[in-house]
Amino acid sequence: MRLQCLLLSLALGAALPAHAAELLVGNKSADTVWRLSLEDGRKLGEFASGKAPHEIVVSPDGATALVANYGGPSPGNTLSVLDLRGGAAPRVLDLGQHGRPHGLRFLPHGREAVVTTEESAHLLRIAIASGKLLAEIPMGEGRGHMVAVSADGNTAYVSKIDRGTVSKVDLVTGAKVAEVAAGAGAEGIAVRPGSDEVWVSNREAGTVTVHDARSLQLLATLSSPGFPIRVAFTADGRQALVSNARAGTLAVFDAASRKPLATVALARKGAQYRDTLLGRAALPIGVIADPKRARVYVAISGGDEVVVVDRKRWKVVAHWTTGREPDALALTAP
Repeated sequence: MRLQCLLLSLALGAALPAHAAELLVGNKSADTVWRLSLEDGRKLGEFASGKAPHEIVVSPDGATALVANYGGPSPGNTLSVLDLRGGAAPRVLDLGQHGRPHGLRFLPHGREAVVTTEESAHLLRIAIASGKLLAEIPMGEGRGHMVAVSADGNTAYVSKIDRGTVSKVDLVTGAKVAEVAAGAGAEGIAVRPGSDEVWVSNREAGTVTVHDARSLQLLATLSSPGFPIRVAFTADGRQALVSNARAGTLAVFDAASRKPLATVALARKGAQYRDTLLGRAALPIGVIADPKRARVYVAISGGDEVVVVDRKRWKVVAHWTTGREPDALALTAP
C-alpha cells in the first residue's frame, strides 16, 4: 500500500523529501569537516579532509563540496571533493606543483572551480569531475589568498595579504588584467550580490574598501577596527558582514549606504580561549549568512565553536560545538 501511494505521488508530480540544509565547518587542527544541523547545531556527521582544511565551498546544485587542504609545516597541494548526497568517500584532486591552496569558488555551472595557491602564486581553474587543470594563471608578485567570482563566472577577484591589493582576472582569456591597492593586509573578499561592487577587508588597516568591479576603482573606505579578516553578504546583498578577529566582533554594514548598522560582541565573558595566531582570544574568522533563516554563523577559532547571531536583533542566540580550530563555513543546499 505504501509503495502504491508513493508511485501515485510521483505520478501526480509530488516531490520526494529534500535533504535538509546543513552547516559545514572546517576544523583546521583536526583535519575534518563537520556537518551540523541548522535546527539545533547537533553534529550529524563528519568527513576526513587533508591537512589543515582552510576553505570550503558548495556546488550550486548542493551535491558537492570542495575543501582546500592548506597543509601544515609541509605545504598541502590537494583539494578534497565531498559527496554531500550519495555518501561516497571523499575524492582527492592533486594540484601538483601548486602548493598551499586557499581561496575557493565554484563557477556558476558547478562543473569547474577556481583556487588560489599561495606557494606557486597562481590562480587555478580546475574541472571537478576529472581533476584536470584547465588554466594555470600567474598572479605576479605576492601571494593570492582569497578569491571571489562575478555572477556570470567570467571574472575572478583575488586579494593579496602581503601586498595589500586586489587583482582582477579574466577567466575567459586566463589572464590577470589589473591589480590595485586596497589596504594593508587585504584578505577577505566578496562580490556584493546584485551589484558591480567588490568589497575587501583589510586586516592590518582596520578597513573595508569598496571597489568598482569593472575598473577596481576605489569607491569607499569603511572603518572596521580590530583586524577585519572576512567579509560576506546576506543573500539579498543588503547587508555586509565583517568578522573582526582581534576585536572579537561582527561588524554589520548597510551595503547600499555603506553605513554601520550594528556591532555584535562574539566573545563570551569569562571564557577560556586557547592560543591563536592573535594570542589567547576568541578569534572569529569564517562568517556566512543563512539565506532561509534570519541568522548569521561565525566560526570562533579560539573557542572551538560556531556562534549563531539573530539578524533581526543582531544578538548572539546560540553557541554550537565544533572540532578543533574551526575556520571555514559553508551551507549545503536543501
